[in-house]
Amino acid sequence: METTPFRALVVEETGDKQYVRRITTRTTDELPAGEVLVRVHYSSLNYKDALSAIGNRGVTRRYPHTPGIDAAGVVAESGLSEFPPGTPVIVCCYDLGMNTPGGFGEYIRVPAAWVMPCPEGLTLKESMVYGTAGFTAALSVERLRNHGLHPEQGRVLVSGATGGVGSVAVALLARQGFSITAVSGKVDQHDFLHALGAERIITRQAATDTKNRALLKEQWAGVVDTVGGPILATALKGTKYGGAVTCCGNVAAPNLDLTVYPFILRGVALLGIDAAKCDMALRRRVWEKLAGPWKLDQLADLAETISLAELDRYIDEMLQGRVKGRVVLQHEIAAESQREVWS
Repeated sequence: METTPFRALVVEETGDKQYVRRITTRTTDELPAGEVLVRVHYSSLNYKDALSAIGNRGVTRRYPHTPGIDAAGVVAESGLSEFPPGTPVIVCCYDLGMNTPGGFGEYIRVPAAWVMPCPEGLTLKESMVYGTAGFTAALSVERLRNHGLHPEQGRVLVSGATGGVGSVAVALLARQGFSITAVSGKVDQHDFLHALGAERIITRQAATDTKNRALLKEQWAGVVDTVGGPILATALKGTKYGGAVTCCGNVAAPNLDLTVYPFILRGVALLGIDAAKCDMALRRRVWEKLAGPWKLDQLADLAETISLAELDRYIDEMLQGRVKGRVVLQHEIAAESQREVWS
């Protein structure tokens, strides 16, 4: 394939801990080696992308860099029979958008092991409404269900409920018949959460034990925690005997201050969720559920669609905690395409 110019958001280091973001033109021969070149139609904005965009070295080691841990598009070039040109594909997680140029550019080149065909039942845009956040939520629900959680066992708590992972988790659990209590500090988003299926909404303060008790009243049959820190510790102390808690984030804090009593007196299970290096067989199985029996009716309501020119502003809003649900980046090729129909 001839060298092709394309637009991308690039983060550059201009001085000691000083970073700027700008839209610039790159070429496909600047992309790293890999078996599959993808013309990106859609990406999505995740908290990890926002951290990369401000120079967080825990996410991205080398700059200049193009973030975007999610990408959905069509294969532009590949020597593999599994991915002929024109194949609709999804690339999420692994090193994409961290130290490998990501979906905030109109092209990516990646190893074939990172590439998954877009499941039947999902458009490329719908796949990015889910993105890594939705996939992480689905992994959390999958782990809880595999642990034996059923709706009749009682309420499920979801923290960070207006965020990307939390909002999809609320919707997925509601679809499966669970009674959900959502934790949110955004009083203006209660209607949004009720529309997703949350029956009850509590504040962050109500979800945090400030008295440092070893155990709390048993309330939750299961928990999807997206924030870590004191809210996760409080949820564990209030989980019913034999219940399970999934953990996938640390935006509140990476530390966990509690005793072992929830584990040795109530048999509570703490289930770690890692989407980045998830086995491809499990990845495909969960994505097939998101495209089929778990597919959400509210996908369009969960996401706001933006252009590359608007991305810089939304990065700032995500860092300030002002984003609800999901933010989908639509590249120009998707806006112009007549093959995609969004309803």
